[in-house]
Amino acid sequence: MTPETVMTVGRQAIELTIMVSAPMLLAALATGLLVSIFQAATQINEMTLSFIPKLLVMFLVMVLAGPWMLTMMVDYMRRLFTGIPGLIS
Repeated sequence: MTPETVMTVGRQAIELTIMVSAPMLLAALATGLLVSIFQAATQINEMTLSFIPKLLVMFLVMVLAGPWMLTMMVDYMRRLFTGIPGLIS
């Protein structure tokens, strides 16, 4: 197993992690921004107000993007496991 192979596998794992986590992180970011704008406009300073909308939006994103995220992870693991014989020699 060469250092280039290790770096390639690691790079692919990091890319997959970013791609899979991006929809949930972006949804939480957008929801938090909207709630904070609402709080600033209405002068409601309640720290727990953003928790429920973020929770609901992240659940919705998980339902909508979950199959895609699962497919991406399964495809990566399948490629990784089928490539093990080539990595050993």
